[in-house]
Amino acid sequence: MAYDLLITNGLVVDGTGLPRKRADVAIQGGRIVGVGRFDAAGARRVIDAKGRIVAPGIVDPHTHYDPQLTFEPFATSSCYHGVTTVVTGNCGFSVAPTRADDRPFITQIFGRVEDMSPGSLAAIPWDFETFPEFMTARSGHLGINAGFYVGHSNLRRWVMGDACFEREATADEVERMRALVREAMQAGAAGLSSSHAPTHLDSLDRPVPSRLASREELESLVSEVGRSNGGSISYLPYSSIGGLDEADGDFLIRLALASRLPIIIQGLGARSKVDAPTATWDHCVTYLERARKQGAGVFSMLMARPFNRRFSLAEGTSLYEGVPAFNRIFAEAKTIDARIAMLGDAAYRDSIRRAVENPNKDASRGSTLPPPHFDNVQIYRAGKPENQARIGRSMTEIAAERGLAPMDAMIEIALSEALDVEFVWRTETDAWREGTYRASIHPHMIIGVSDGGAHLGRDDGSDWSSYFLRYWVREWGKWELEEAIRQMTQQPAALLGLFDRGMLLPGYAADLMIFDADEIGPGRKEFVRDFPNGEGRWSSRPEGMYATIVNGVPIVLDGERTDDCGLPGQVLRPRTA
Repeated sequence: MAYDLLITNGLVVDGTGLPRKRADVAIQGGRIVGVGRFDAAGARRVIDAKGRIVAPGIVDPHTHYDPQLTFEPFATSSCYHGVTTVVTGNCGFSVAPTRADDRPFITQIFGRVEDMSPGSLAAIPWDFETFPEFMTARSGHLGINAGFYVGHSNLRRWVMGDACFEREATADEVERMRALVREAMQAGAAGLSSSHAPTHLDSLDRPVPSRLASREELESLVSEVGRSNGGSISYLPYSSIGGLDEADGDFLIRLALASRLPIIIQGLGARSKVDAPTATWDHCVTYLERARKQGAGVFSMLMARPFNRRFSLAEGTSLYEGVPAFNRIFAEAKTIDARIAMLGDAAYRDSIRRAVENPNKDASRGSTLPPPHFDNVQIYRAGKPENQARIGRSMTEIAAERGLAPMDAMIEIALSEALDVEFVWRTETDAWREGTYRASIHPHMIIGVSDGGAHLGRDDGSDWSSYFLRYWVREWGKWELEEAIRQMTQQPAALLGLFDRGMLLPGYAADLMIFDADEIGPGRKEFVRDFPNGEGRWSSRPEGMYATIVNGVPIVLDGERTDDCGLPGQVLRPRTA
C-alpha cells in the first residue's frame, strides 16, 4: 500500500487513556490505516516526529466560529493549537437559518454578545438562508472540521419576526420551530443551542430572543432533536450566572431524560462561569450524583484557563456591562477628553465608587455580566515610573496602600496618564487552581471553554489547550498527559456523537497534532489586522506545537499555515454509531 502520509518516530498518545508508545502512524485516504512500524519508502509524504507526542487533534465543543468560517476557513487561532474540530453556533444563535432581510438582526447579536467587529461580519458571503443551504455552502470550503448547532434565537426570529423579542411562542409557532429543527437535524446539525442567561442582550439592550422562550417551548424543541438520535444540546440556563438553582437543575434533568441526549451547560459550581467552582461546588456534586443516578446526561464546560484580559479607560471595554453606572463612561463619553471630564465630576465619582462591588443582579435592568473584581485587576502597561513600579500589583493592594477605594485608585492612576494606562484582569489565584482542579476530575465536567472566534478584541481563549498541557500537565503535575489528551479529544468527540474522531486507531479519521511535551505552552499573543475591511484582532500562537493535521492533510507545520493544503476540513454530522 502507498500511504498518503506516514508519521514516524513519534510517541503515540492515542486518546484512549492508555500509556504512550513509540510507533509510526500510517494514513491513507484521510483515515488512519495503521499504528506500528512502517517502511517510509511506501509513503508519498513522511513527517519525522522525532520523539514528539503524536496525538488526536483536539475537539473544541464551544466556539463561535460560524461567521468567521465563511471567510476564513481554518478557524485561526485555534488550528495553531492543535484543534482539528470545532463546534459552532453556541449560546442560542447561529449564522443560519437567517432570512435575507434578517441579516442585520443576526450580525448585531454576534456583535454585541460575542464582541465581533461589524467590519469582519460584513464579510459573511450570505450564500444561504436556510440551515440545509448553509450546510451545503460550507461543504468543501473548510480548512478545519466543523459541526454546527442551530440557534434557538434564529428559529424564533424566522417563525415569529419582531414578536420574538416580545413574548412566548404560540403552540402553532412552536410546531413551526419544531419543523425547522427537524429540517436542521436531517441536514446534519450538531444539535440545538439555546440561552436563558441574563447576560445575553442585543445591541438595543433587549434580551436575545431565546430568553423570551418558555421552558415548555425549549423542552419541545429539545425533544425534537432527540428524535434524530444524534447530537447534543448546548444551553445556558438563567442561573448559570450566580450558581445553578434547584428549578434549573430539575429542568436540565428533564431535558436530558426527554431527549436522551447530552445537555451541555457552563459555570456549574461557580458564582459565575469565570469563577473557580468553589462557591457552590459541594452542592453541585450532590446534584450531579442525582442526575447520574437517573441517567440524565447533564455536563458542564469548565474554564480551565484563567482570564488574562487587557483593557484601558481610553479604548473602552465591555467587561463592565454588568455595572451600569461605571459602564456609562464607555457608552456615553466617546472621546478621551469627554471621559476625562466625566471622571473629574465629583458626583459621578461618588456614584461609581462602590459600583463594581455591587454589580447589577436584576436582568430586567440590563446585563448581569459579572465584572472583574479589583483584587484580580492589575496594571499591565504604564508610562510614568511611579505607575510602572506598581505593575503586577492588584488594585485592592494599591488602594489600601494609598488609603483609597479601589475604583478611585484605578481612576487616579489612569488620569495621571490621560487614560493611557493598560490594565489586565487576571483570574489565576491559588483558590482558582484548587477549585478548578477539584471540579475538573468530576466525570460530568468537560475541560475547556475557548469561545474561539468571539471576543477577538480582547482574548478569545483559543490557547486553552496549550495552557492546559503546559500548566496542568507539565508544570503543576495535576494530570497525566495521556488522560489530559483523552479529556480533550476522545471525551468531547464521544459526547458530541462524532464517533470516528478523537482517537488514533485504525479506521478513524486522520485528525492529529504533533507537539513537544517539554515545550508546549500558550506562547504569544499579538494584535493583527488580517481580517476583512482591515479589522483587527488578537491572534494567538503556541510554543512547542509542531503540526496540525486534518483528515490526513497538514494544515500547520512548524507553527505556520501550510500553503499547499487546500481545504481538507469536513462538515461533521453527529450519529449514534
